[in-house]
Amino acid sequence: MTKGRVTIAMLAEKSGVSVSTINRILSGSSNVRASTIEHVRETARQMGYYGDGVLTARRDSALPKYRFGFLLQQSTRDLYRLIGDKIREAAGNRVNEKIECLIDFVDLLEPANIATRLKALGANCDAVAIIAADHPLIGQAIKELSEQGVSVITYITDQSAPERAGFVGTDNWKVGRTAAFFISEMTQDAGRVAVYIGNHRYQCQDVADASFRSYMRENAPRLVIAESKPTHENGTLAYELVRDEIKEHDDLKGILIVGGGISGVLRALREVPVERRKTIRVVCRDIGPETRKGLSEGLVTAALCHPLETTSDTLIQTMLEAHSRGGKGTTLQRTVPFEIITPENI
Repeated sequence: MTKGRVTIAMLAEKSGVSVSTINRILSGSSNVRASTIEHVRETARQMGYYGDGVLTARRDSALPKYRFGFLLQQSTRDLYRLIGDKIREAAGNRVNEKIECLIDFVDLLEPANIATRLKALGANCDAVAIIAADHPLIGQAIKELSEQGVSVITYITDQSAPERAGFVGTDNWKVGRTAAFFISEMTQDAGRVAVYIGNHRYQCQDVADASFRSYMRENAPRLVIAESKPTHENGTLAYELVRDEIKEHDDLKGILIVGGGISGVLRALREVPVERRKTIRVVCRDIGPETRKGLSEGLVTAALCHPLETTSDTLIQTMLEAHSRGGKGTTLQRTVPFEIITPENI
């Protein structure tokens, strides 16, 4: 149909709405639902109506608008920058809302600093999401924001604060047992397994650590599981810990790293003769450039990852739901199945 021949009356009839509704949309009236405007816009596009650009602008202006904050960690780490990018993509893909994302990175991981940054971010947002170690100071900040009507969603790792509005992440009990399955099934001899966490207060890491040990006690008693050592999310410290572990224990058969520091782990392994490092199975969390390189070199046995697109979409949806509830009701728990990446499917 020729664009010039489509009239408002024809568009109204085809859309199933009144001519007055079309006129209100075109004039920018605020009392037409965004879904109705979108339906009319799609119909206009199909008919070749000349006012498609105007209808798109009206649709966008009628969408509910939100400002969401995201407190992530360590701007120097590729993984967190990638998480930030995926969050922006998920927000931009929403068709029924316009979401402005304020993404903040915390490099000083002291609880007091994180709590201060969280409150500052929440003061300018409808809802906020946070990745942080569990600590009373952060819990108090979550409580204060909740009392101000700002929903706080914990992301990837949970908090004990009862005032949090929701949690989005993987089943970390399954993560730990899956890691134990990989290492035990690919290690036939008796020996030692080293475990590295980022911080003893990260709930996701603590749960994975506990379930890892549970599986090993049950299914691989031939393997001795060392005490967990924190890397404090620092690659240099992780390197030193793994270097010393390899020097001191000839029977090292596996490494589980559930926190940050994979770059240091891989650096230490690269210094070991090839025949020795082939006997050490490494399982880690999530995948950035360093992990991907380690997988391609055969240094990493498996990475148990958050599917970032799905997890980001779920996070945005959970924040919308929490905000709409006004912080009332039970805590929303959203578990996203983790991905298993190996050298063969990378």
